[in-house]
Amino acid sequence: MQITYIIVVALITYILGAFTKIKWDRIPNKYIPIQNVIIALISSFICYFTKLEPNFLNSLILCFMATMGAGGTSSLIKLLKNNDNSEN
Repeated sequence: MQITYIIVVALITYILGAFTKIKWDRIPNKYIPIQNVIIALISSFICYFTKLEPNFLNSLILCFMATMGAGGTSSLIKLLKNNDNSEN
């Protein structure tokens, strides 16, 4: 079941990411956590209503942890790349 959550979150992230790239070219980085919260909410509703998780609170917490973890990992990778470029 856990891998299914990751697939749902990844699909919703991809769809919303593609939509925001098409509609808005430059969204400031300060709004990315808000986008992650929206992705978590949509993903948790999908996981709950498709019966992947019978408990809505578990679904909500798991999807929030997945999106915030992915967002943090992405920010860390960008930060490390920026530090490598500035040292050269």
